[in-house]
Amino acid sequence: MHEVPLWRLYTLRVCYLILAAGLGALVGPTVLHHSPEQVVTSGIRLSLFAGLGLISLLGLRYPVQMIPVLLFELTWKAIYLLTFALPLWRAHQVTDAAAADIQAVLVVLIFIPLIPWGYVVRKYILQRGERWKSA
Repeated sequence: MHEVPLWRLYTLRVCYLILAAGLGALVGPTVLHHSPEQVVTSGIRLSLFAGLGLISLLGLRYPVQMIPVLLFELTWKAIYLLTFALPLWRAHQVTDAAAADIQAVLVVLIFIPLIPWGYVVRKYILQRGERWKSA
């Protein structure tokens, strides 16, 4: 018996495709053609996003096994929205640059209904974890 229905596998693949294509379009050109200043100011961030985009391609072939990648994406964006964007918004200090960042991060909302949350709860919360030491 399959734990995730076929239609859910396709919704997961849509998530990975959006993630890979979006990050590829956003950071790909800069990763390939960057200035020395960009290496210093944003090299680590760009490398992280490029790696996330590339690893997302594995989700097209292994959609269920790569769910932790989507959970990572949701988690870091939720942290950004709750701890950085929300306080700025509450203080009426959202600049144009911050608004653009917030808008880009809010794209993650489309992932929420596409993830098989029942499977995530069964697999990552309710299932017994792996042992910590040898028997």
